[in-house]
Amino acid sequence: MALNIIRKLMLSSFLCFTATATATATAATAETFVFTAIPDEDETKLVERFRGVADYLSEQLDVDVRYIPVKSYAAAISAFRNNQVQLAWFGGLSGVQARRLVSGSEAVAQGVEDQAFHTYFIANTNANIEPADELSELKDQLQGKTFTFGSKGSTSGRLMPEFYVRDTFDSKPEDFFSRVGFSGNHTRTLRLVESGTYDVGALNFQVWEKELADGNIDTDAVQVIWKTPAYPDYQWTIRGDVDERFGEGFKQRVTEALLNLDNPELLESFPRSGFIPASNDDYEPIRKTAKEIGILD
Repeated sequence: MALNIIRKLMLSSFLCFTATATATATAATAETFVFTAIPDEDETKLVERFRGVADYLSEQLDVDVRYIPVKSYAAAISAFRNNQVQLAWFGGLSGVQARRLVSGSEAVAQGVEDQAFHTYFIANTNANIEPADELSELKDQLQGKTFTFGSKGSTSGRLMPEFYVRDTFDSKPEDFFSRVGFSGNHTRTLRLVESGTYDVGALNFQVWEKELADGNIDTDAVQVIWKTPAYPDYQWTIRGDVDERFGEGFKQRVTEALLNLDNPELLESFPRSGFIPASNDDYEPIRKTAKEIGILD
């Protein structure tokens, strides 16, 4: 009699343990993997692009994947810090800032073109600024003009152009130009200079090239006047705790999915020819530059 009771109790405990483990595993499997991206272009374009990425990742990872848009670079960093998103498409500077805030986070993939990125300085043609190979050649033509950066947190739209202005002209942008603004994103920078609201601006070269190829630039109104030397920029950064949340090996699976993304339409929307491995060390030049001009302490 006592033996039967003990057996029943052991069986009951085993069934409870199995049910709990199954429920836990099911909950983990059902959890949504969320990512975001810095709002460096028109939101409509970004939503279309990254919903496509979400569908691709969901298929590859066999989990629910969701893209959430944000209104600012700071909001993207904050969402990553607070674990509202586990993956983000950052620029060089925003990636450095985010990884400083989240221990164990890693840059895992970058576009082929992101190894050697550039900023274009563009000018309204009415400003009568002739293109040059060296920024120093443009000193007299640029001084006293109006100038717009992109977002304050942008690598290609703020960090690198500000660095070169300071380094070349030994002057802060607000002292060198008559008026300095921040457009918020690269597309807006292009439109503000094209319309003549600002004489000169700095933007991501890929945005210019794609808009030009799509016939969306009035080349009678705006032109490229200088291209920066190459520097590392955009990358996918993932939180270090995703394996704990989504299962062992999940970070590697995400990395492989990004590296294997070969859908021509999706790649063209970035635009990138493909993705290659990246590491935190790749962005050390960005960290040093940001520290040098006082954006990072």
